[in-house]
Amino acid sequence: MKVVRVQYTTRPEYAPINEQNIAAVVAELKTLNHPGIKYGAWLLPDGKTFMHFDQLESEEAHQILQHLASFKKFADELSASDLEVEPKLEILNLVASTEAYY
Repeated sequence: MKVVRVQYTTRPEYAPINEQNIAAVVAELKTLNHPGIKYGAWLLPDGKTFMHFDQLESEEAHQILQHLASFKKFADELSASDLEVEPKLEILNLVASTEAYY
């Protein structure tokens, strides 16, 4: 299992575009319905800081996510958007949970 947490801050005017791009990723993932990919994104109270939390069954599942057309669009546009705070990526290791994962 691979768990990835990413946090970054957009410019205020880019936040709504980023939300739309994230919604497109989620829509494509729902259509794909891959049992080994759980993906969530949150907007923090400042209205421009985003936190993504991905739970992936395997590296193969991670590659599937990263190769989605919607994810590529999201990543490309985010990279070109002149972020206030660059993405901080963390790979997490599960210690304990009330839920069963992969």
